[in-house]
Amino acid sequence: MSTIEIEYCVPCGFLDRAEEIQHALLEQFGDRLDRVALVTGDHGVLTVAVDGEVVWDKADDNYDVDGIVRRVRDAI
Repeated sequence: MSTIEIEYCVPCGFLDRAEEIQHALLEQFGDRLDRVALVTGDHGVLTVAVDGEVVWDKADDNYDVDGIVRRVRDAI
């Protein structure tokens, strides 16, 4: 079982995106995950980490929920 953390920038208003990612991951992998946690942050952050390893970062990649799900699938 894996733990996923989605860190998102509160001042930037990224909560909707973080919730969209969380929902997609829970739908796809809910039975294989211990937790999908939303973690507040700032300075434009939006990242997805599986068991402490960042698998997607808005600073490096375009926002694509399907692409994020694929990266999480590869990590778990």
